Amino acid sequence: MSPTTRHRYHRSHEQTPAARDAVLDAFERLIIADGERAATLDATAKAAGVSKGGLLYHFGSRQALIAGLIERLHRLVDDDVARIHDAPDGPISYFVRSSLVIETPLDRSFIATVRLAQGGDRQAGQAIEEVRERWLAELGRHVDDPALAIAITLIGDGLYYHSALRAEAVDDVGTGGDMSPDQMDALVALLERLAADGH
Repeated sequence: MSPTTRHRYHRSHEQTPAARDAVLDAFERLIIADGERAATLDATAKAAGVSKGGLLYHFGSRQALIAGLIERLHRLVDDDVARIHDAPDGPISYFVRSSLVIETPLDRSFIATVRLAQGGDRQAGQAIEEVRERWLAELGRHVDDPALAIAITLIGDGLYYHSALRAEAVDDVGTGGDMSPDQMDALVALLERLAADGH
C-alpha cells in the first residue's frame, strides 16, 4: 500500500460511523475518569485513536461533542423506556432492579452527562431533567398514584447513586452494593403492593 493509499484509507476510516462512536466512547471515559475539564478535543482524539481532524469531521466543536453525547443518551433512554413498558416482571421490578446495574452504555452516558451538568453545562443539565421526566412519565403510565411514581423514581435514584459510589470506593462495579436479593425482592414486593392498592 502506497503512502497516498494509506493516507486515504486512514482518512476514510476516521469518517466511519464506528469512528464517531469511538470518539463519543472516549469522551465519556475521559469525563468519568478525569472530569469534564480533562475531556478536551485533543485528549478525546488521542483517547479515541483518531486525528484531531478526524474528530472535527464528526464534531466541529466541543459543544457539538457534548450535543452528540446527549443525543446518544436520549436514544439509550428511548430503549430503556421501551424495556420498562415491556418488562416481563413488570415495570416497577425492572426499574428498581436495573437501578443497581451501573456498567451499561446507558449508565456511562448518564454519568458523563451528569458530570457535564455539574461542571455548569446547561445543555447537559436540561438533558438530565428531561431523562428523569421520561422515566417518571413511563412509570406514571403503570402506577395510578403520582406520589408513588415519584417515590419509585427517587428510590431508583438512591439505589443507583449508592451503587455508583460504592463501586468507586471498593472497585465493585455492578454488583448491587450491599443489598441482598431477598431485600430487593421485599422492596419490589412492597412497591408493587402499594401500586396495586392504588388501583
